[in-house]
Amino acid sequence: MAAAFPCGHFRGGPGRRGGRRRVSAGPDMASARQVLCLCVLLSVPHVRSEPIRYSVAEERESGSLVAHVAKDVGLDVAQLRARDARLLSDGSRQYFRLDRSTGRLAVRERIDREEICGQSVTCTVAFELLLGNPLQFFRIEVAVEDINDHSPVFPEEQVTFKIPETSEPGSRFPLEGARDLDVGSNSLQAYSIAPENEYFSVSFRSQSRGGKSVELVLEKPLDREEQPEVAFNLIATDGGSPPRSGTAQIRIVVLDANDNAPVFTQEVYDGQVLENAAEDSVVLRVVATDADVGANGEIRYSFGQAVGHSHSAFKIDPVSGEIRVTQRLDFEAAEKHELSVRASDGGGLSALCKVVVEVVDVNDNAPELVVSSFSSPLAESALPGTVVGLFVVKDRDAGDNGKVVCSLEDQPSFSLRPAYKNYYELVTASALDREERAQYVLAVTAADAGSPPLTTTQTFTVDISDVNDNAPVFNQTSYTMYVRENNEPAALVGAVRAADEDVGPNSKVSYSLAPARPAERAPRSYVSVNSENGKVFVLRPLDYEQVRQLEVVVSAADSGSPSLSANVTVRIVVVDENDNAPVVLHPAQDSSPPSSELVPTSAEAGYLVTKVVAVDADSGQNSWLSYHLLKATEPGLFAVGAQTGEVRLRRPVSERDAVKQKLVVLVRDNGRPPLSATAVLGALLLDGFSDAHMPRSGLAPQDEGGSLTLYLIVSLALVSLLFLASAAAFVACKVCKRKALKEGTVLYGPGDFQSGVAHAAGTGTLPHAYCYEVSLTTGSGSSEFKFLKPVLASLPPQRCGTGGGAAGEEDFPSGLPRAEQPRPQSHGTLPAAPFGKLAFD
Repeated sequence: MAAAFPCGHFRGGPGRRGGRRRVSAGPDMASARQVLCLCVLLSVPHVRSEPIRYSVAEERESGSLVAHVAKDVGLDVAQLRARDARLLSDGSRQYFRLDRSTGRLAVRERIDREEICGQSVTCTVAFELLLGNPLQFFRIEVAVEDINDHSPVFPEEQVTFKIPETSEPGSRFPLEGARDLDVGSNSLQAYSIAPENEYFSVSFRSQSRGGKSVELVLEKPLDREEQPEVAFNLIATDGGSPPRSGTAQIRIVVLDANDNAPVFTQEVYDGQVLENAAEDSVVLRVVATDADVGANGEIRYSFGQAVGHSHSAFKIDPVSGEIRVTQRLDFEAAEKHELSVRASDGGGLSALCKVVVEVVDVNDNAPELVVSSFSSPLAESALPGTVVGLFVVKDRDAGDNGKVVCSLEDQPSFSLRPAYKNYYELVTASALDREERAQYVLAVTAADAGSPPLTTTQTFTVDISDVNDNAPVFNQTSYTMYVRENNEPAALVGAVRAADEDVGPNSKVSYSLAPARPAERAPRSYVSVNSENGKVFVLRPLDYEQVRQLEVVVSAADSGSPSLSANVTVRIVVVDENDNAPVVLHPAQDSSPPSSELVPTSAEAGYLVTKVVAVDADSGQNSWLSYHLLKATEPGLFAVGAQTGEVRLRRPVSERDAVKQKLVVLVRDNGRPPLSATAVLGALLLDGFSDAHMPRSGLAPQDEGGSLTLYLIVSLALVSLLFLASAAAFVACKVCKRKALKEGTVLYGPGDFQSGVAHAAGTGTLPHAYCYEVSLTTGSGSSEFKFLKPVLASLPPQRCGTGGGAAGEEDFPSGLPRAEQPRPQSHGTLPAAPFGKLAFD
């Protein structure tokens, strides 16, 4: 429920224009005056519709109990502390305090009712009890009760009257009455004369404008010759218990004939003056007349003595009666001034009138903005509508000049919200993001409705504190690092880098290897990451021939709570080193004596004697092989293909050439430095190769005159065996080709006939595939064979042989990168080649 209350801090009694009177008691009361700013409560729930009223006598000691507020508002003491209960006063002074431990409302400092409310019949001190969580207000009004703590005081301790002796009994002589600051029954009640005399009595009566007048009444004619002076005390008594009194000495000087006193044209003069009126400005003019003539009819004007300081702001011309301003006036200090003007003639007679000067307000006070609470820094996670600050606006001017409106400069993230009366809340209007903006400087402007309006600007600096709402971000989507095989343990291969837009602990990033599945734990054992700087180390030496690459996931986590993290894939590629020498697969080097090739003496230049087949476990240029004839019985008879390893006749065989030839072929890779191996092979130069056959190498030659029948039987068996081998090779080649096309790899045929038919996966070092026709003799065991024409001409050519520097990328099967080619399965096996026929003796 919302309720509206008067915006004034002190509420006086009758006598104020509009049913209330505001009383000023000097400069200290200036801060107590309130501005009418927002007299209707806006948007505040849980406000008591009726104020809570208490009463307390003035002049009570500090700490005196007023009431138990907690009980009256229905709260226990624990709630007062938990909800941060406090008193908010509209004025600059707070006369009461709240003890949150007991819920008691007590007097904060001595209260002087006359200082606060002057002579108003009622005197109320109003303030609010503010509770938080949720926001709740209670209006409290404390009536300050008057005690008889002031005695009546006369403006002058001694008053002298000059009264003509011709004055008739019943003549009245006005006096400046005594002033009693108390009110009600404690105010001034009666006057008396002591000691009593036969000439004068005192009259105390009310005036038409609400005041009271005191007059001396002449009871018996004066006789200057009998008694030139009359003296007595005039006693003013109030109605307190016990009563207080004040005394003034009255001295009557008896004069001769001046029997007409001055008379004012009005009993009360009213005037208005702007509070910013210049000095010496005329306010009004009083006029009095005297029926006498001469010196007895000459009238002079003066201010009567009065309690207070109103006269100090004005002056009166003693001759003309013009009242002028002597200093700047302040509407907020005093809304009106009451003056007493005396008109005296030359014979000593006088008259009094009352002058009321009303000060007209001008817009000369800018609004005031007082901050009650302010929260900075503010978390960036604060929800829209979060209260950042609470402040109150005031304006000491009145009317439209005191109406204040607050506004916030164009700032979409914050807004102003009216809270209660003239209180405003500064709240968030949208979500905040510290990474986008870390500080807001808000300017709140309070402007009144005067003409021209006056404004006041208050600046609020709101710092936004960080919340861990940003995960680390790597500077790359993935990392590829390289390490040479046979590396040193704990070798540094690179570093990952992640940044976090948060600040402080929320931006501190630590690195670690992300947990891996059981199948991926092996690579983690090779790799380590520095948690501080993200450097990546390979912990153990790597072998390219065993591990081509490692792939791990690195996690970057910040130090926020809860922690946020990001992952990135790190691929470590092992770079090959030339650490493997070529291995000769054919001819086999483990036989002793070495096998010999059969060469007919009728062979022409370019005749293929044999082919040296070698492989290198390295990759790339480290596996490119070249072949060189290192040593031969007849160096000019043979030539070796540098890229293919084919041993061919350089010229036709002559009769001078030895039957047995020994060749040493050097196989060298392309590494830095290069590694090499040698192949030793033999060749037999035979005449009539198609009719007669030499025994296998290492045995004594047989009788050349053997039985013709034996040769025919052997030839028939070889032809049959050759037919069967060709058919089997053709079928196997078709099957292997179909499988190679299906799997994207190349398969090769039998290579080592001593060990049976074995399949070896190529490494990319054999540039060509060949098919050979084989003829075997009974008892052949040394794998001596003769390379003849190909028998599978329909098969497409394939690169699969001994390798060489010019092989290039095409040496590898289609669809597989060089680093992923299969390695040879065993040392000494022939690389894969299309099936063919071999002839052995």
